[in-house]
Amino acid sequence: MKNSAVHAAPVITVSPKAEKSIARFHPWVFSGAVRRCDRDIPPGDTVLVQTADGRRLAWGAYSPRSQIRVRIWSFDTDAQIDAPFFKRRIDAAAAARRRMPRISPCTAVRLIHGESDGLPGLIVDRYGDYLICQFLSAGVDRWRDTIIDQLRELPDIKGIYERSDVPVRDKEGLPQRTGLLWGQDPPERVDVQLGQVRLWVDVFKGHKTGLYLDQRENQAALAGMAAQADMLNCFCYTGGFGIWAMRSGARRVTQIDASPEMLDLARENAELNGVDAEALDYICANVFEQLREFREQERRFDLIVLDPPKFVAAMGQMNRGCRGYKDINLLAMRLLRPGGVLATFSCSGLVSAPLFQKIVADAAVDAGRRARLIQRLHQAADHPVALNFPESDYLKGLICLV
Repeated sequence: MKNSAVHAAPVITVSPKAEKSIARFHPWVFSGAVRRCDRDIPPGDTVLVQTADGRRLAWGAYSPRSQIRVRIWSFDTDAQIDAPFFKRRIDAAAAARRRMPRISPCTAVRLIHGESDGLPGLIVDRYGDYLICQFLSAGVDRWRDTIIDQLRELPDIKGIYERSDVPVRDKEGLPQRTGLLWGQDPPERVDVQLGQVRLWVDVFKGHKTGLYLDQRENQAALAGMAAQADMLNCFCYTGGFGIWAMRSGARRVTQIDASPEMLDLARENAELNGVDAEALDYICANVFEQLREFREQERRFDLIVLDPPKFVAAMGQMNRGCRGYKDINLLAMRLLRPGGVLATFSCSGLVSAPLFQKIVADAAVDAGRRARLIQRLHQAADHPVALNFPESDYLKGLICLV
């Protein structure tokens, strides 16, 4: 039976180029690809996407304020976008996480990863018994109550909290919002177990939903190279890489971050894990400036981690962002002892893996060092990369001997 909603739904007609993109199951339709659309479609409403000759392509969520004008819900034109649809998608995401490899024991997991789980704009992270949500697009915001009703049915959930206080909502014409959605408020600090390490998660004021879960396995992988090392952890946030290193026998760890609040939480995390406080240094500073100061002081390290924030959030920032990546890698390489290890990351989705490797290679040339790549790192498995959506492959990491 054909979907009866097709006769009532607003219609979006797209260009031939967008038609080809949708045929490859890419979930975005940009504003420039829209040829015709019905008037006065409310934000988040479900629309039928079709070709100029009226052939149906997909169902999506309309966002009149965003450059991403439609985010695709389903490429099945007979689908119904309703409460059972969201239940199926949420249940499928939860079932997939039970099959995905991850460090053990682990009480913090990304439960829903937006487009990769067929729910564009929705992020749900689980910390112990609490779910922390981000509704980042008009479509999921429109279905917010329905999504909450489905999430509360997941087992052993005490509360659901919202952290939709991010600039991307401005581009959707949505207000920033935080607060309890259902159940109990989470505590000010949630204690999670990530393999050998425990961390406090600040779900109210921490970055994103409180923790960078995408680096979880990378922190464990790098720890094996930390024995007896003098380590420098740049952009340390709440200290995960440093604490893993201390638990793995690092001689000394210097943690640098520009946020005094995050450094305070890094100290609390060190105490939580019972590591030697005397072997940890904390510096609140601009990382670029601090690395230059270390260069003047002729400080040297055996292991350096560079995990900066996103330097390239839009194409107009590409040149400046790439210079930033090159500068910081060049500075770090000059601070490494011969044979030292550099673990360097980019979370800028617009910076491809080949481009990032070229930037790091150019930095090595300018630093006069012959770097050797020994391992590539990427986001954790519970942040899956949809092959039809390469934009979901955002985190790139290189471990180099320098």
